Amino acid sequence: MTVGGVASGQSTPRQQPGAEVGFYAPEQHDLYDGHWVLSASRLYQVGRLDDPSGWDHIDNDASDVHAVDGTVEIDVNEIQNTGTFVARLQLTDGELVLEIDRFNEFSPCQDGGIAASIYEHGDSGCGDTNWPKTFIFLAGWGFGHATLNGETLYEDYQMHFMITQGMRDRETLAVNYPLVDKRSPAGAVNPATQQIDFFIRSPENDARNNPTRRIFDHFFGMEVTWK
Repeated sequence: MTVGGVASGQSTPRQQPGAEVGFYAPEQHDLYDGHWVLSASRLYQVGRLDDPSGWDHIDNDASDVHAVDGTVEIDVNEIQNTGTFVARLQLTDGELVLEIDRFNEFSPCQDGGIAASIYEHGDSGCGDTNWPKTFIFLAGWGFGHATLNGETLYEDYQMHFMITQGMRDRETLAVNYPLVDKRSPAGAVNPATQQIDFFIRSPENDARNNPTRRIFDHFFGMEVTWK
């Protein structure tokens, strides 16, 4: 059996087994201009910049997350894979600024570096399993830099942002993943909420850490505004 040209039971970035709702992809709409303008607030840092090796900067149980002041501004064209992502964050270390310099496709599901209306993570067939499967409203991948108090901190590091369904609980901020006694093929998320996750990571690895990178600075926001 096939559904929309995809064999039943097969996972793709646009179709997942057992899904009961189908809708048109953005590019199927005559009026789709690809221009996304969003901002995010109620921001949190996972861990700290100077954590010693052995850290968990995914932290699904939210045992080491810290509210931070700041802004996240996204202004991108998903069709052209161009635009800007800038996060300005007030940390205990000072002002951290993260900025994507160029978008880049590391995997075919990333659609040139900016993608809209796809599934990612978990058992979706796109992305890693650090997070549960979720519908991605908008995501970007690429290379960027970070400054701390105006001084270069990282240069030409991989960066990623994603606007997702609610992976973290509104109150506890924990991610219930893997979900015990999960009954549905849908991801372990709350579709009544939205959030943003974003990170910058080093090319060098360190097996003592989760994820296994020497640097993996991870942030999330619990409020997303579409403009």
